[in-house]
Amino acid sequence: MDENILDKLDMYKLGRELQLARTKRGLTQADVAQQLGMARTTITAIEKGERRIKPIELIKLARIYGRQVGDFVRERPQIERFQAQFRGPYMKEESDNVEISPYIDELEELSRNYLELEKITHSPLIPKYPNEYSIDGLRADLAAEDVANQERKRLGLGDGPIPILRETLEQDVGLRIFYIKIKPSKYSAMYCYNDELGGCIGISLDHPEERRRWSLAHEYGHFLAHRHKANMVVMNYYQRLPQSEQFANAFANYFLMPTSGLTMRFNNLQKTKKMVVGDLCTLAHFYGVSVEALTLRLEDLRLIPVGTWDRVKNGGFKVQEAKKQLGLGDIPSQSDPLPIRYQTLAVIAYDQELITEGQLSQYLRIDRVSARHVAENLRRHISQTFENNGEIVLDLTESINL
Repeated sequence: MDENILDKLDMYKLGRELQLARTKRGLTQADVAQQLGMARTTITAIEKGERRIKPIELIKLARIYGRQVGDFVRERPQIERFQAQFRGPYMKEESDNVEISPYIDELEELSRNYLELEKITHSPLIPKYPNEYSIDGLRADLAAEDVANQERKRLGLGDGPIPILRETLEQDVGLRIFYIKIKPSKYSAMYCYNDELGGCIGISLDHPEERRRWSLAHEYGHFLAHRHKANMVVMNYYQRLPQSEQFANAFANYFLMPTSGLTMRFNNLQKTKKMVVGDLCTLAHFYGVSVEALTLRLEDLRLIPVGTWDRVKNGGFKVQEAKKQLGLGDIPSQSDPLPIRYQTLAVIAYDQELITEGQLSQYLRIDRVSARHVAENLRRHISQTFENNGEIVLDLTESINL
């Protein structure tokens, strides 16, 4: 490798890139130092930009991190570090920091890759954000319903279900949404925002679609009312919910199951026959939410007796078995880890020879053979046109799974 290239690099920026690559690989500084046969303090100095790295060291580090040397020496967008914080009275411990750090780094890296692809292809993401809603001094549930109704009107959603929630928030709002394997399952979602990237959301890939939709609506509520406050959602840890969580939970309820539409459909069901437990499953499937969420929502509306869900649950009701008997299939989802627009930009960059095949596979997080297959599917199934504002208009009639 030409030493002159390293001479021109900002060692602080390079060190940060190496640190991100290491943490993404799940390695400590001590692990890397041992593999290279050097002191841990040397790795620390390199990552802080206090020691100029040697060409052979960079080659070895790239190999350890499963990356190409070019990934570290090319100019990349510099963004503010993500610092997701827990919401609510949950007191995080050092073990939690260790658990969540790789996922925050993953969301940051994916968001930066997205921005880099936009710069490479000259296709900026045009945000269509509403102004941040002010809810200070308002009762959380009333504010949540008002904001949810305004957003549904703004997005032209009417009072029915939202069958393609992720696509709506990606295309009609301009959020960057990624599905990430987050362990353990108590961590359901994370949200970060900065002025360059805008709103970025990571949703647990391994959760059922109903829970992913709920998490996404919950995070959208935070984006609308607490835009500049990073967030890591921990399930089942809130005893007394703070105002921000009360709002986000209520917003998810009203946004996914609007009062007017749900009340009308419930009353129509009651006109024809007596309400039964199976109807709860059918309504929940219709709105793309869990049976528990739907039942509790009906309780809040006083359409069914308070305590119905507890009685159904304690009676041994098995949701999945009931759905099978009712012939209710899976809720439609677009569950690719990466947004379709992100994948499309990567393929465009590759087709225009702006990135190599190796870089394409890195952007798509798959091997080269699979990357070729995805590229072929995207070319065949997604029409690409550029409007005056540089946006890519996608035909999403068919999902392309990685």
